[in-house]
Amino acid sequence: MKIIKNLILLATLSILGACSAAERLTQIGATPALSAIENPTAQAGYRPVVMPMPAPVVDSYQSNSLFRNGARGFFKDQRAHRVGDILTVKIVISDKATISNQTSRGRTSTNSAGVGGVLGSLFSIVAPEVSAATAIDVNSGINDSGTGSVNRSESLETEVAAVITQVLPNGNLVIEGRQEVRVNFEVRDLIVAGIVRPEDIGADNTIASSKIAEARIAYGGRGQITDVQQPRYGQQVLDAILPF
Repeated sequence: MKIIKNLILLATLSILGACSAAERLTQIGATPALSAIENPTAQAGYRPVVMPMPAPVVDSYQSNSLFRNGARGFFKDQRAHRVGDILTVKIVISDKATISNQTSRGRTSTNSAGVGGVLGSLFSIVAPEVSAATAIDVNSGINDSGTGSVNRSESLETEVAAVITQVLPNGNLVIEGRQEVRVNFEVRDLIVAGIVRPEDIGADNTIASSKIAEARIAYGGRGQITDVQQPRYGQQVLDAILPF
C-alpha cells in the first residue's frame, strides 16, 4: 500500500509540475498581469470581523443646534467614516531584534573492577597473555551542545490608500487596501488591513499604521526576480517530506 501511495503522490506531483511548466511557458516574454479591482468583501475567503461590542447607545439631538452629533467641526467632516470611503494609511515599520542563546551539557562516568588476583588464587591459572585485571570495565559519556541566534532588522516606510469595508456597532472601522506597482517584469504587492478608530484618523484623512488594531500588512512581489529566488517545486516537496 505504501508503494502505491508513493506512486500516486509522484504521479500527482508530475502532473502539477507539468501544468505549472505549461503555464510558465505561456508567460515567456510577457509582463506579469495585474489583478483586477474587485470588491474586497466578494473575494474568496473573506469573512466579516466579529468583535466584542458594548451596548448600543441612543443618539441624543439638541434642538436648534447648528452642530451635528459626531462631527469634530462646524462644517462637514471630510474624514472617512462610511463604508466605501477612502483614507490613507501611513505605514512606518522599524523593527530590530537580536537574540543569542548557547547551551552546553556533559556527563562522564567510568566504572572498572580488577579480578586477576582472585582468579589466580582460586584456579592457579597462569596466562600472561590475558590480563584479568581489567576483565570488567564500563565507560559512559553524554555530551550535548546547542547554539542559536537571531539577528533581524526590518524597515518599511510607505503609504497606501485603504477602503472602509465595514462599520462595527461601536463605530470602529474595518479597512483594507491593496496596491500593485509593476516595473518591467516585476510586480510589487502591498496589502494592509485592520480595525481603526475614527478618532485616530487625522484631519488630513490619514492614519498611522501603529494605530491599526489587528493589523495585517504584507509587502512582497511576483515576477521573474521573485521566481528565481524561490526553490523549485520538487525541492520544496523534498524539504517537506524528507526526515533528514
